[in-house]
Amino acid sequence: MATNYEQMDFEAPTETRPFPHGRADIVQVAGSEIGRLTLEPGWRWSRDVKPLAGTQWCEAPHFQYHVSGTLRIHTSDGQEFDATPGQVTALPSGHDAWVVGDEPVVVVDWYGASNYAKEAAQ
Repeated sequence: MATNYEQMDFEAPTETRPFPHGRADIVQVAGSEIGRLTLEPGWRWSRDVKPLAGTQWCEAPHFQYHVSGTLRIHTSDGQEFDATPGQVTALPSGHDAWVVGDEPVVVVDWYGASNYAKEAAQ
């Protein structure tokens, strides 16, 4: 019995969504969308993506693996923490985030990438 497989490469994504100081590369595989977010030093959600989202906070929940760089996350209920390489984070809706330091942040996001950095409906 033959088994079909699917293979995608972030170097040839299904879609790329650029935004100031970063981009979201999206691959569609096995009926799912997985995103690789590359966030450059100086990136901050509330400045660079908020105008696209049209919301006060990032409303996309995330389930992501942190590949490189340090991402500081501030939740709408006042919690703040850093996510660093090798960590996995599950973030609920309602947060801001920014790059800390001079190294780009790269995360692979299994949940939340579908609508990330899409312009709000007019």
